[in-house]
Amino acid sequence: MSIDDEMKQALVTFTIESLELLQDMEDCLLTIENGEDQSERINAIFRAAHTIKGSSGLFGLDHIVRFTHVVESVLDALRDGVLEVTPELVAILLPCCDQIALLIRAVADGNTDEDPDLTVAGDELLAKLRPFLEQPDFAKEVVAAGPDRVETIGGGGVMESGNWHISLRFGSDSLRNGMDPLSFIRYLSTLGTLVNLTTISEAIPPAEQMDPETNYLGFEIDIKSEAGKEALENVFEFVREDSLIHILPLESAIGEYVELIRALPEDDTYLGELLVKSGVLTRRELEEGLSQQQATTEPTKSAQPIGEILVEQQSVQQPLVNAALEKQKQIKDNKARENQSIRVDAERLDKLIDLIGELVISSAGVNLRASQTAQTALLEATGEMMRLVEEVRDSALQLRMVPIGTTFSRFQRVVRDVSKELGKDIALAISGGETEVDKSVVEKIGDPLMHLVRNAMDHGIESAEVRRENGKSAQGTLRLNAYHESGVIVIEVQDDGGGLNRERILAKAIEKGLIQPDAKLTDQEVYALIFEPGFSTAQQISNLSGRGVGMDVVKRNVTDLRGSIEVDSAQNVGTTVRIRLPLTLAIIDGFLVGVGKASFVIPLDRVVECVELSHDDDEHDYMDLRGEVLPFIRLKKLFGVPGESARRANVVVVEVAGAKTGLVVDRLLGEFQTVIKPLGKLFGHVQGLGGSTILGSGEVALILDIPVLVGAFEQYMVRGFAA
Repeated sequence: MSIDDEMKQALVTFTIESLELLQDMEDCLLTIENGEDQSERINAIFRAAHTIKGSSGLFGLDHIVRFTHVVESVLDALRDGVLEVTPELVAILLPCCDQIALLIRAVADGNTDEDPDLTVAGDELLAKLRPFLEQPDFAKEVVAAGPDRVETIGGGGVMESGNWHISLRFGSDSLRNGMDPLSFIRYLSTLGTLVNLTTISEAIPPAEQMDPETNYLGFEIDIKSEAGKEALENVFEFVREDSLIHILPLESAIGEYVELIRALPEDDTYLGELLVKSGVLTRRELEEGLSQQQATTEPTKSAQPIGEILVEQQSVQQPLVNAALEKQKQIKDNKARENQSIRVDAERLDKLIDLIGELVISSAGVNLRASQTAQTALLEATGEMMRLVEEVRDSALQLRMVPIGTTFSRFQRVVRDVSKELGKDIALAISGGETEVDKSVVEKIGDPLMHLVRNAMDHGIESAEVRRENGKSAQGTLRLNAYHESGVIVIEVQDDGGGLNRERILAKAIEKGLIQPDAKLTDQEVYALIFEPGFSTAQQISNLSGRGVGMDVVKRNVTDLRGSIEVDSAQNVGTTVRIRLPLTLAIIDGFLVGVGKASFVIPLDRVVECVELSHDDDEHDYMDLRGEVLPFIRLKKLFGVPGESARRANVVVVEVAGAKTGLVVDRLLGEFQTVIKPLGKLFGHVQGLGGSTILGSGEVALILDIPVLVGAFEQYMVRGFAA
């Protein structure tokens, strides 16, 4: 097949794929106003337009590029939240979709030149789009992508720096093969901004020796693009074989890629794979380097290091190879330490925990029967068995404990990418990464942390200009911290931004009817309002946050983990979101109490002491605890447990976030190894219950979620006083 035939076949493929993309684009436009998955549909529409524009540039279809570029700019504004989806906007985008289809069908019919009639129709549609583009943000962005755009790049004024340098030496037979170098450069410009372009003409011979079908030109290009190296390399796929192409990060961008290499997960130990994953080397360049290494290696000599070969080929710079070598050494050292342990499949570990849970329940039943026989020898034997079961339980749970730092480290890349997207300078500081928590907790806390981190970067930390005006450093800091506290793990997401605006939160809550205008709330109660569904005080919506979706999901996920969440904030100082979670979701040490005929389990790490309730306090919901006022909750009344109260009631003193509260119970039944069983959906609305467990007698006891129980009771008391 000749080159012309290949190009014709490629053009046919282009038209087929473009028409399919346009059909998808139209389907999304027709359903975008329904409100479901709107952002996903917007992204799909944008990708379709972007792909068509880029492919058109490759084939030199400048008239399609010009029209689609303006449509793409509107869609980009829609995607970024600058424009909203309105019936008027959809009404103009649908004819634009039809116009692109007409342009594509004209190409399919063999007419690759611009059709004047279609151009007039297109200009009329663009005139209708202009009202959506008459905003300052688009002044630099929406320009006609005509043939002259390349000629003006790099010509005077203050020049913006790029992040990639491309050295191009097209083959001498490129023109004979039907390849137009300018079309490749034009397509390259769709992936970013050509900051500087220098034409290399040193190979041009004297005029009398020139061949009009021979290419003598080369180009040195600086481009600013979010695209990766492989995407840039794919631009020149059709001329790769007979051309010399080198794509390297500019010196100013090498530091970023070094940090990226250091932050890579420790999955691969091969140098080439590390460079490919960081984006500074393509898979093709690596394969070429390995082929050269294999071809030049003599049987009696060691092979030349692949890093040296890649540097000699000008595929990558030496500082990046050095960074990858350091990462490789770090991975090998960590692997050596890992070899001292055995990997166990997580499912097997979960099965072991389940079996130990059943063993705990069965041993409790045996111990109960032994206590009923009152045989000393049997009691001693069951006591020893209970001690051993407890040790087995603790050892098994320890196997599931993993450092929280593995979760924290994932946010290095997130902070880097999001801060770049927001145009902010934000550093991530991690502390307490060695703090251990149950694997199941780690798996479920990732999404809530992601919401909190992105929200802090978008709305918490100010821009560099605002920070300087407030006397802060231009660089903001986001901190992730973890530590153990009274049998729970505390995770903190802290920023040094502007802090929460108390008055704005109150005003928004009153506007949404969440609180009464005359309500008196503490700072903690005000800040807790941000976790209400649909609540947002953001003045500008971004593609990261600000739509009132996310914070309520964070609270729900934390609550599902039997945890609690609180917020501390100071104006112009910053905000700290503090999450408290249980160390494990499987088995805990509990304190068993009786209320009427019902049994309840209180997590032992929450219990401070037990005291007897005097008859003088029967008429009050508080008592004097060694000179300290102790409010208490009557569980019998709270849960509506039937039966008469005990003659001698007891108070179990529990502690939540430094504050003590009493729980009035009928009987104290002692410590109890508790296997946590989830409650059904029927009990989902009941606040203060964290699960259930099976007693040795076969009866079911409810596990109290102390933070939620105390918080709900406080709100109940506040509403009672307000009434």
